Formats: sequence, structure tokens, C-alpha cells
Amino acid sequence: MKAGIVGLPNVGKSTLFNCLSNAKAQSANFPFCTIEPNIGVVNVPDPRLSKLEELVTPEKVVPATVEIVDIAGLVKGASKGEGLGNQFLGNIRETDAILHVLRCFDNDNIVHVDGSVDPIRDKETIDMELQLKDLETVEKKLDKVKRAAKTGNKEAQAEETVLNKIKDALEAGISVRALEFSDEDYIDYVKPSQFITDKPVMYICNVDEGAATTGNAYVDKVRDAVKDENAEVLVLAVGTEADINELDDYEERQMFLADIGLDEPGSAKLIRSAYKLLNQQTYFTAGVKEVRAWTVNIGATGPQAAGVIHTDFEKGFIRAEVIAYDDYVSYGSESKVKEAGKMRVEGKNYVVKDGDVMHFLFNV
Repeated sequence: MKAGIVGLPNVGKSTLFNCLSNAKAQSANFPFCTIEPNIGVVNVPDPRLSKLEELVTPEKVVPATVEIVDIAGLVKGASKGEGLGNQFLGNIRETDAILHVLRCFDNDNIVHVDGSVDPIRDKETIDMELQLKDLETVEKKLDKVKRAAKTGNKEAQAEETVLNKIKDALEAGISVRALEFSDEDYIDYVKPSQFITDKPVMYICNVDEGAATTGNAYVDKVRDAVKDENAEVLVLAVGTEADINELDDYEERQMFLADIGLDEPGSAKLIRSAYKLLNQQTYFTAGVKEVRAWTVNIGATGPQAAGVIHTDFEKGFIRAEVIAYDDYVSYGSESKVKEAGKMRVEGKNYVVKDGDVMHFLFNV
């Protein structure tokens, strides 16, 4: 699962990517600095994993991860190929969620591609380019579907109705994610098209250090502009995060954070939020060889969770032994949880909960 960082040139995308992944993507004060998408595999910060490590003292610990893709800056006209737009939009299409970076700080030393700071205008520029690309997609599909619909094909007629609804919305400047569909229509006609504006989005307001905890007037405007989008807004002082990231000493980093009123790096909150945006949750396996966080979709069943470890586990799933994370910590060990009667045996229909500590029994 990948989350793609998008935005106009020079809003802080590559600097943010460097903070998240510690990969050193080129970062410079001019547009089109990032030409190829940089991909970073980022550990998901999770204090529960540290606590399990403390209790089990395993030989190794493996955290959950999420892939972050740094996509080059889009410009007005990208949907028509401006500024390598077709390539960049193709990169966005391959991601599962969008992290939209908006510049919410003033700094005369960092040029803005449009000459002034206005996060709402920037957001609308990107939205329009993504919507235009989706409009191109839906029009191509409609051309094919209409021919079949005219022959009386009921399936094609149903699809035509859905596609026309999407076309009308996009022409009105409304993204696909803002529309409502029946589950059947969404699965059959919307999801297969991979509309870019159907992807979940988080707006990251890049502020200066002084606004890291409180935000500013720019952030207030963004929150107001997206209030009907069901989208998360995260405030992050990306430049400050980059400075903190350069410090090798843990105590120095904590002092720096305390000075600006933070108890942890904003990038940690961003990674966790991106994980949720991707509809992901974590379950754990805990043993002396390894304590590990595993990633599953929210709503996954026991067999599906087992399949993340190995497909044979899912095929031959018999049952799962499950301990709630809080019970594991409360009793201090698996054996004490068992003694207290707090270990549950769950079957194939069990829906995994975030934080479950699980052990699978299977037969292949």
C-alpha cells in the first residue's frame, strides 16, 4: 500500500519525504527538482511494539511499514501534459492515498511557482488537474459503454448511469470521493476505474516553526475549505522537522521538540495518520524469536490476517489464539494471560481488532 505526496513545486514535498524516510531526495529551490518518484518504506511508530519488546525480550523486533512516494510537483496544465504532467499523474494513479502538501508559510527566500502564497488557490489548482484527468478517463469509458447500452445491455446501462453521475460532478469541480454510490455500483463500476480523485486524501499544511502547534490564518482557511470533504488536515512545520531529523542525539531531539511545544515529531503523527488513511491496522505476533507488527486491512478476518504471514496459513486456517493488547500488558506474559482465562480462541469469521496479539493454528 502506497501513499503519494503531491502538491505544487516548492511547497516542501521532498523535504517532507526526506523527514519521513531518511532517504535523501534532491531538494532545491526550483520547480521540477524531483523528476522520478522517490519511494521510501517508512516504519510506523507504535509504542505498543516497544512495550511488547520489553515484556518478551525477543531476538528481533519488526515494525509495520508504509510506502511513501514523493511525486514531482504538478503545475497548471498537468492534465494536458504540461510540466511532465502525464507522467506525474500516472505516478499518482498507482498510489492508494494522497498526502496533499500545501504551503502555509511566508518566506521571500523560497519562490512560489505562482508568485504568492495562497494555499486555497494551490489546492484548487491541483484538484482541477486531478479532476480533469479523471474527466478524460470517464469520457473514454463512456464512449465504450454507451454503444453497449444502446443495444439494451442492462449492465452497460447501469454503468452508463454511474459514469454520467461522475462526469457531471467532475465538470462541476467535485471530486469522485465526495459522491455517494451503492456498494454494488462502487465495486462494479467506480473502483475498477481507479479515479485519482476517488483516493482518500490528507491535507498537510506546511507551516513555519512558530505555527507548529497552533497553526495560522492560512491553516484556518484550509480547514474551512475542506470541511465538507471528510478529509483530515495535519499541521506540520516541515523545515523544522528536517532540522530535528538531522540531530543524532535523542535527548537533543526531545529538547528541540519541547521548545516548540511538541511531545513527538509531527512526522510520526503523519505516518500513523497515513496508515489509517490507507485503511490499515496492526496485529502482533510475540515470541522469543521475534516480536512483529503485521499490517492488515481494517475489517480483515482471522484467515486473511494469517495469510499476511504466509498464504498457506490462510488456506489451512483452523483457528486463532487471540490476546487483547491491554490484557497482554496487564498480565505481563502469555502464560499469565492463559492462567487468567483471557486468551480467546477465534474461528474463521473473527474480525481482527487493532492491537490483537495472535497465534495461528493451521493445517496444509
